Amino acid sequence: MRYFWFPFILLCIAVIGIAGFRGEKSTKPPLEIFADMDRQPKLRPQEGNTTFANGISSQLPVEGTIARGAPTTIAGRAIYAYEDNAFNTGRVAGKTNYVDNLPIPVSANLLKRGQQRYNIYCTPCHGKLGDGAGIVSNYGILGASFHADTLVKMSDGYIFHVITHGLPLTPEGVIRMPSYGANIDVKDRWAIIAYVRALQRSRLAVMEDVPEPQRAQFN
Repeated sequence: MRYFWFPFILLCIAVIGIAGFRGEKSTKPPLEIFADMDRQPKLRPQEGNTTFANGISSQLPVEGTIARGAPTTIAGRAIYAYEDNAFNTGRVAGKTNYVDNLPIPVSANLLKRGQQRYNIYCTPCHGKLGDGAGIVSNYGILGASFHADTLVKMSDGYIFHVITHGLPLTPEGVIRMPSYGANIDVKDRWAIIAYVRALQRSRLAVMEDVPEPQRAQFN
């Protein structure tokens, strides 16, 4: 057995001496066994390239390509993703205040899109009627009801913020609302909010909201 331990200890010392301890910091470059594509053949910008007919490496995008970060046109104005604009943040530009109302025009198409996105992302927790009776309620998880007084009075900008960033955990560590910023496009978030307001209006409407010619149908 002694013939095993001596070589084994020497091997451990050698490995530690070459690789070091886990988490240890060193100014020396690490021992690289596999390159993992850290270094590979590539073309520099503006470098010549005989592969293409024009002889350059930087080629124009394929026709029809949509650039990531292309602006969204709202009311005739192009809004870029990096702008401090209510459309992107849900807040008044240059301030921390949330906007009260949607910063985009409400239309039938927007509501239809909002209904579609709502049915995909929101109904499992909040239910099709927005009453919090989604399918997860079958498992003891109750979603918030959009018809609750606090949510009816909540600003559109804050709802946008919650959709984008979610809500923090409760003191007990329970998830209240996950973030959907990576799943739902910015304009679709506003479309969902518009549809939520329509759901709320369906329960809060009064006779004065009905156009005069149609009121006779309810008498």
